[in-house]
Amino acid sequence: MKNAILGMAAVALLTVGVIAADEKEKDIAGKEKFSAKCPVSGKDAVEDKFVEHRGGKLYFCCGGCPDAYKKDPAKFATKANQQLVATKQFVQAKCPLSGGKLNPATQIDVGGTKVSFCCNNCKGKVEAATGDDQLAMVFSDTAFEKGFEVKKAKERKEKERKDEKDE
Repeated sequence: MKNAILGMAAVALLTVGVIAADEKEKDIAGKEKFSAKCPVSGKDAVEDKFVEHRGGKLYFCCGGCPDAYKKDPAKFATKANQQLVATKQFVQAKCPLSGGKLNPATQIDVGGTKVSFCCNNCKGKVEAATGDDQLAMVFSDTAFEKGFEVKKAKERKEKERKDEKDE
């Protein structure tokens, strides 16, 4: 009798654990988890500390970092631009080095962000660099303007291309 009660209790605990796990999976599956690094401190950013940057939201870890950013935005531009791509507010449209058409076979990870290039030559140049130099090659203001655009703008261009093909 005692073993039967212990067995039922174990089954009940397992069932509760499975139900809780299912509920947690549904919450995560329903919304993508926010993840960004503060361009000032490098710490995890939070969604309620932000300023506008290039028409998107630039997220920070605390209330003090936006002030530091505003004092010298150029100092943090590369990491700010990278965050816009990492948070999917901007998408890659062209090679950040040449401005040429992207070759998906050249994709590499740059600072935690997937980036493609027009050719293996551009890819090789970025792969040869390290740390902040590598980030600057891809996400400096000049490179960013060549290679990235607001996500909605790219979606609009793709729709226009599709509509032209359909005509």
